Amino acid sequence: MKDLTIGIDIGGTNTKYGIVDREGNVLHQGNIPTTDHEEFQSYFNAMAEALQAGINELPDDTRIMGIGVGAANGNYYTGNIERATNLKWKGVLPLARMFKDQFHVPCILTNDANAAAVGEMIYGNAKNMKDFVVITLGTGLGSGFVCNGFLLNGHHGIAGEVGHTSVNPNGRYCNCGKRGCLETYVSATGVKRTVYKLLADHLEPSELRGISFEDLNTKMISEAAHRGDVVANEAFEYTGRILGMKLAETVVHTDPEAIFLFGGLAMAGDLIFRPTIKHMEANLMPLFRGKIKVLPSAMQNQAAPILGASSLVWDYPDKLQLKLNWLNEF
Repeated sequence: MKDLTIGIDIGGTNTKYGIVDREGNVLHQGNIPTTDHEEFQSYFNAMAEALQAGINELPDDTRIMGIGVGAANGNYYTGNIERATNLKWKGVLPLARMFKDQFHVPCILTNDANAAAVGEMIYGNAKNMKDFVVITLGTGLGSGFVCNGFLLNGHHGIAGEVGHTSVNPNGRYCNCGKRGCLETYVSATGVKRTVYKLLADHLEPSELRGISFEDLNTKMISEAAHRGDVVANEAFEYTGRILGMKLAETVVHTDPEAIFLFGGLAMAGDLIFRPTIKHMEANLMPLFRGKIKVLPSAMQNQAAPILGASSLVWDYPDKLQLKLNWLNEF
């Protein structure tokens, strides 16, 4: 009997899902729009129907061991999505219990950045690391912390919200209700906001002028920067400076071996890595300088969110046994 897991990544626009084996091969995958359903129950029903269709196509000698879900504001302890700012359904959504009741297998839920961190540890460049941080640079900014080989969940199950630490308390408005959060500056949305501010401040020609905010994306900004666009290059320098400064603070708190950057904005490569590393090193406590690696994630592909979420199922029993072994020593 071959054991498989289901991985689900719930984004603000689309939900990706897949069925994965222990080696990280995605045997079935698909996606459904997140925004098409006004009621959460309707969304869940569509998701369950899509998953069942995939399960029905599996060979008879396979079995589903569990479901892993990555979602903004996913609480590892309660299995609930709690007041997510980028989803249309408000309040507390008991998603893990709903999946468990529907499919009769365990369901492990965490925030999307934590899922990416576990995926990096099992399938990516952090296989031999015990202390590292994953920063996801998508529509917002997420973060997952692994300390001594264990995912850091915190007392309330929602640890690692670096994206909502403050850059400027009187700065940009954030969907969380605060102002000046890091993700309003360092994210796909944040860099677009920076471009628009710079376009207003600069008189130089820029190929980004005339592009609507809705149409503008990080790929356009990256391509313009490579062609020497002044505004695009300054936007990356500004974004990297802020990220580097905040990563220097993160290093003091966690002393990681490495920090991995993941997501659309990280795909800009040296445009974002170079200023980030420069400003992180400039702001680090001297004791840490030259010791912390800032690396691209090995999970930069379309299946990465699915692998990250599915790996929660493989990771859970292994870590539970390690904890039990540790406790038995005392």
